[in-house]
Amino acid sequence: MAASTSIICSPVAAQDAEALPTLEELIPDEAVADPEGWAAQGVPADAASQEAAPELDASSPLDELSDVDLPWPENEELPQIAPLEPEEDIQFADFEEVVPQVELGDEDRISDELVLVFPRERALFPYHEEFLDRFEALSTVEELDDDGNVARLAAQSRADEDLLNRMLRVYGYYDALVFRSVGELTPGEDNTEQRPTVRFDIIPGTQYRFGAIDLGNLAAAGADYAMLRDTFEIQTGDPLLADKIVEERYDLDLAIGESGYPFARIEEPELLVDHARTEGDLTMPVEPGGKYRFGRVTSNMPEFLSGEHLTDIARFDPGDLYQRSLELDLRRAILATGLVQSVTLTPVETAPPANGEPGTVDIAAEIAPARLRTIAGRVGYGTGEGFKVEGMWEHRNLFPPEGMLRVRGILGTAEQLAGVTFRKNNFGGRDKILTVDAFASTIDYGPFDARTVSLVGNYERVSTIQFQKPFSWSVGLELVATGEREADADGNLGPRQTYFIGAVPLYAQFDTSDDLLDPRRGFRISSRLSPEVSRTNGVESFYLRGEVLGSYYLPVSDNIVIASRARFASIPGAPVSAIAPSRRLYAGGGGSVRGYSYKGIGPRNSLGDPTGGRSLTELSVEARIRTGLLGGALGIVPFVDAGTVGEDATPGFDEIKIGAGIGARYHTSFGPLRIDLGVPLNPGPNDPKFGVYVGLGQAF
Repeated sequence: MAASTSIICSPVAAQDAEALPTLEELIPDEAVADPEGWAAQGVPADAASQEAAPELDASSPLDELSDVDLPWPENEELPQIAPLEPEEDIQFADFEEVVPQVELGDEDRISDELVLVFPRERALFPYHEEFLDRFEALSTVEELDDDGNVARLAAQSRADEDLLNRMLRVYGYYDALVFRSVGELTPGEDNTEQRPTVRFDIIPGTQYRFGAIDLGNLAAAGADYAMLRDTFEIQTGDPLLADKIVEERYDLDLAIGESGYPFARIEEPELLVDHARTEGDLTMPVEPGGKYRFGRVTSNMPEFLSGEHLTDIARFDPGDLYQRSLELDLRRAILATGLVQSVTLTPVETAPPANGEPGTVDIAAEIAPARLRTIAGRVGYGTGEGFKVEGMWEHRNLFPPEGMLRVRGILGTAEQLAGVTFRKNNFGGRDKILTVDAFASTIDYGPFDARTVSLVGNYERVSTIQFQKPFSWSVGLELVATGEREADADGNLGPRQTYFIGAVPLYAQFDTSDDLLDPRRGFRISSRLSPEVSRTNGVESFYLRGEVLGSYYLPVSDNIVIASRARFASIPGAPVSAIAPSRRLYAGGGGSVRGYSYKGIGPRNSLGDPTGGRSLTELSVEARIRTGLLGGALGIVPFVDAGTVGEDATPGFDEIKIGAGIGARYHTSFGPLRIDLGVPLNPGPNDPKFGVYVGLGQAF
């Protein structure tokens, strides 16, 4: 364009300047004085003839172009371009080679709008069922409303096509072909009853395999290298599965952390896919960082939770080989104290590895305290117990470390109480608790009332929400002074009788269940033994309070669990009259036989009031059924309970009482909320028509 422009413009620039008229000649004085009149005169005839353009001779040469120095090709011939030689060895791709001919199988219909078709020969894609499940969970077509709109389906199907290709690469099929079709409406017919469908025909192709595997500096682990390399279960030639990389990276990280390497690092894996080899080379740099043993645990707040106390609650001793799981367990234990809102544990090298021996790391705890004071209240109601209001104030670290003081009180229809409790958590070891409780109470349950002062000490290792234990135990000492009155034959309370009681309560439990508040499988069996001495009216009595309790949980489906319970108790060694009414055995209520009042089952006086006994038998069975309501959080529980109390010391089945009913469970992250409605099936004249019970967790 630049050259062309020069050629067009240059002849004008090359005109003879003397042949051009001057400005004065073009615009005379009269034109300036009277422009309109001068213009009306027109062009003179002689001037018009002079200005007529001369005819141009097509053969006349062009003027010299001063600014163009290229020679003009007047007589030169243009070079001849040699014709291309035909190539006879060109090979055109065969469609069958680009798109392998694979016999497709039957349709896998995921929904009315979505169909997938895989090769009929399952060996070509052995991940068929697993792939379908994952795709169904992620499919855009499946997720959104199926209003039958073809335009919507077309847009969603493009997203699903991309999803299918990405998923096929996850399984190592990097050359897979996915053919998408949308519609399947019959032309020329009434389509109002037909639903458009998205169909994907899938030809997986060749599954790629792992090529070279580079794990960085893993060999620096020395004697542990072979074990760690075997933990990473990917070898050259294995199918190239992306999920396998993630799984084996986790396994290797776990093995390194459990083998004494607190400073180990594993970088993100990188995969280089070579389509020519149909292989992928895996690079995942690993740096073990040296092997160590545990040293001490240190604290940034030694007056609050000292390093010595944290060392006591750790499940490792100084000199033990470092294990990341034990470090994480210590963090959970510190959080479980309820005294901190956050904690960070950091391994700190105090001695490097030397001469083939591991080094030493201290665990530095960085603690941020939580609020330590709590005021709480609770209002409840139980059939036979009436209303109850409880209040409590506590300071959870008034006596560091973990020394709690609690003041509590109860005001209720049948019970009043005031007490002070001291508790020392993690006392003498992990999850061991020392408790001293002093309280005064009054109880009025109709057949008797009691005014009691108690001092109870207990040392125990029991399950908690954070740490459910297969074996729990407790041992205690109990001193009781109680003045109690029983109703006579006319229903009048007799004179108050004072009892001085000393007891050594013992407890043990084996627990194989899978959850503390909502077990689905396993069993629990526990036993309580309490040798006691009682003195009243100058007479001493020795007896043994004993109890065995067992429960079993059997899942019959994903949504149904059958739970059963049996409880047997006995008090041999003394007659009923020598045992304080509050220490006798009773049955009935929300944790016993539902449908009957609290402590409402047992021997009765002439007015029909329970007087308690020396033996007890309780049996329960219920079906815990999870429904699909409220997002699966709501469950129903039909149940049957049975129980009896006898005056002799041998448990039996005389005069057994049976209750049945149904309950509802609302399952939360911390356990089920429970409400049960029970009715007595063989009630006596003084039994209620029904009972209502509310609580946290299952009934047993």
